[in-house]
Amino acid sequence: MKSVALLGATGSIGLQTIDVLRREPEAFELVAVSGGEQLSELAAIAREFRVARIGVISDQHREVLRDLVARDVEIVVGDDGLTSLSRDADIIVNAVLGFAGLPVTLSALSAGKRLALANKESLIAAAPLVDAVRSTPGATLLPIDSEHCAIHQCLASSSAQAGYPDVRRLLLTASGGPFRGWSHDQLRRATKEDALNHPTWSMGAKITIDSSTLMNKGLEVLEASALFGVGVDRVDVVVHPQSIVHSMVEYVDGSVLAQLSRPDMRLPIAYCLGLPERLDHAWGELDFTRALELTFEPPDLDAFPALTLAYEAARLGGAAPAWLSAANEVAVAAFLADRIAWHEIVGVVARVMDGYLPDPLRTLEDLVENDALARHRAHGIVGL
Repeated sequence: MKSVALLGATGSIGLQTIDVLRREPEAFELVAVSGGEQLSELAAIAREFRVARIGVISDQHREVLRDLVARDVEIVVGDDGLTSLSRDADIIVNAVLGFAGLPVTLSALSAGKRLALANKESLIAAAPLVDAVRSTPGATLLPIDSEHCAIHQCLASSSAQAGYPDVRRLLLTASGGPFRGWSHDQLRRATKEDALNHPTWSMGAKITIDSSTLMNKGLEVLEASALFGVGVDRVDVVVHPQSIVHSMVEYVDGSVLAQLSRPDMRLPIAYCLGLPERLDHAWGELDFTRALELTFEPPDLDAFPALTLAYEAARLGGAAPAWLSAANEVAVAAFLADRIAWHEIVGVVARVMDGYLPDPLRTLEDLVENDALARHRAHGIVGL
């Protein structure tokens, strides 16, 4: 039996991880969880699985939670608490939202753990720092993100040499989000309700908005480059509205391998937990006896400039991806708070990036400073 620490247990990925664990009680033991503001839900998970340790944001949260769980449960607080939990189990699932997930990523890999990563921002912002600890003996980084999990599976046919010389390119598929095909005039009138109405996936608010701007795909380009050690010039995006093909790998001989399934995040979660075995639950099962339409088209870079911004940040390197991620977090939060319109989100990010000065990003302190500076600039633009 493998022990699991689930950090970010009450979010979308966290709750779907819980569903996977419920179905495999003989294979996995949940020993630690963490969460944000949803303390009742966090306590319910802790009681159901009888976890030994829980991580919360603040001392106040600890006091509230203390009355909701057994007395012998240890409750830890803040970043230090999260990093201690990330060394507690065989498998660490990092489903913490945003930049706050970085300490978990670094700590888990430094401890030589299997890290199932759903926190793309921490890897994107801190790729040089993450690379420095990925070589720790025993450390394994597996992507929960459906596209990167698909690529991980498709690369099984590669020679696995550094840089994948037998791979021509990685093809990330994108649903196109709720605004695929919308005109510029329509996009200027897009509402929050429109943006949160994703056509195929059920996700948290932040990533759903990122999908509507295609910033999520831009961040995934950066993530793919960092995860698999290939330049962004070998990572392409193709719009696939059905969300059946989750991504593809094109080899130098022209062969293309694709991973297909129904859109269900429990499939990549189960893949990351069970590897090298596959868990016997057909979450992504397709019926090939019925008509199945698969279409592909290039992304509309004019209507969705976030993708171009991401490629530019990747080519700048250093702290530029950290600036991109931080500015986008602020802009999305401002949109969700009704402070800016949807069409202004990417404009805020572009204005922040215009002020970027090259920084090689050598230490965690460098990253913290750059993240703070980008957020400060973004806050100034949105008036927060």
